Amino acid sequence: MNAIEDAIGLPRLEAELARQLVLIGREGPDWTQPRQHPEGHVYDVVIVGGGQSGLAAAYGLKRERIANLLILDENPEGFEGPWETYARMLTLRTPKGLNPIDYGVPALSFRAWWEAQHGAAGWAALDKIARGDWMAYLRWYRRVLALPVRNETRATLIEPIGEGLHRLHLEGQAPLLARKVVLATGIQGGGEWHVPAMIREALPRHLYAHTSEPIDFAALAGKRIGILGGGASAFDNAHAALGQGAGAVEVFLRRKVLPRINPIRFMERVGFTGRFPALGDAEKYAVMATFLGHNQPPTNDTFARAAAWPGFALHLGAPWLSVAQRGEGVQVVTPQGEHDFDFVVLSTGLVSDPALRPELALVADGIARWADRFAAPAEARNALIDAHPYLGEGFELLPRTPEDAAKLHGLFAFNYSALISLGLSASALSGLATALPRLVKGVADQLFLDDRDALLGALIAYDEPEFLGEWPRQTAEAAA
Repeated sequence: MNAIEDAIGLPRLEAELARQLVLIGREGPDWTQPRQHPEGHVYDVVIVGGGQSGLAAAYGLKRERIANLLILDENPEGFEGPWETYARMLTLRTPKGLNPIDYGVPALSFRAWWEAQHGAAGWAALDKIARGDWMAYLRWYRRVLALPVRNETRATLIEPIGEGLHRLHLEGQAPLLARKVVLATGIQGGGEWHVPAMIREALPRHLYAHTSEPIDFAALAGKRIGILGGGASAFDNAHAALGQGAGAVEVFLRRKVLPRINPIRFMERVGFTGRFPALGDAEKYAVMATFLGHNQPPTNDTFARAAAWPGFALHLGAPWLSVAQRGEGVQVVTPQGEHDFDFVVLSTGLVSDPALRPELALVADGIARWADRFAAPAEARNALIDAHPYLGEGFELLPRTPEDAAKLHGLFAFNYSALISLGLSASALSGLATALPRLVKGVADQLFLDDRDALLGALIAYDEPEFLGEWPRQTAEAAA
């Protein structure tokens, strides 16, 4: 049997998906209480970010009969998230068998989508999911679930306006009103990508880029490129640059050995991804200090592809001591000597801190951080961890003081800044399957509790008859 002999095709899969959605019967009329406002429509939920997390959060809420929602994404349709913008890995790093966003609906899974086109034999032959195939699946997911996404819409500011409402200011568009705002804004959505001050202060902007940015590697054909950092993205970018004609790419690590341990694989095996929120604060702090200390290694195939290029070089134990512009290029000094490049790329990670997010400018001071809620021992204190928001069980932002509570009520951080509070969750495929139900419950519970007076009053007053029979039965004989 060839690889696609048993493929059923997407139309048949979509018909089966429609049948399965009817069988589980999870959608129906909304139960939330509509709000009226002079400015116009009030959404129950606005989700900022239309990538995998935002799409899946919206579907989860629809399953809970919360359909008065909208997803916003700043990118054109089909280019949400990193997969077709700045991600440069050839394949996902996670195992292909994960089912992160299908909510247990078989026909909605990536495997069902893949087998419909390539057959069971094609699935067996697949090693890792290609980045482009994952993005194609997300586009299909959005279409078949009819999820409401407004593309090319950038939220610039969230303004609490009282009565449990938030006004979302949009770039070049009229504001929106929402009761709940979910920030499904990915890895960078809880802070910003880190560019060392040494780079910012020494180099003009056209001589460097972070791995999170679009980079025109074709324009650097024949050039020498230096990459700072040894995480997985460094090798993704090295391979991408050399594949588009760069003359040489050199990767620099301060470590004396390449990172080899990926704690995510262990966390997947023993249930850390789902059970992490049950740990105490001291345990969470210690676990995440260890996790952040590892640095994610490249996959074996990614490293092999990059290292196979004749123009590739790797420098271990070589932190950048200084950087300066030299002529039209960049001079880098390490303990191993001086190096000259035409362009440098930074694989230097990110910093999570609500104060760094412009859309949170009106509320950031009132958001509780880990430093506010947990005092780590002096010898274990970690400034990167301390700056993360301290979140509630449903990803809700919590107040620093009781006076801050009202303006934060209804805001949820479903992005990488949730790492310390809730583990691998909002931006990690490994954690989405358990994180999404937690988020959906948190949002739905808040909506219900906000409306409890009206809902309980309606229940107490409810008098719609269901049983229409009579007793004792009236018969002709008795009537005579």
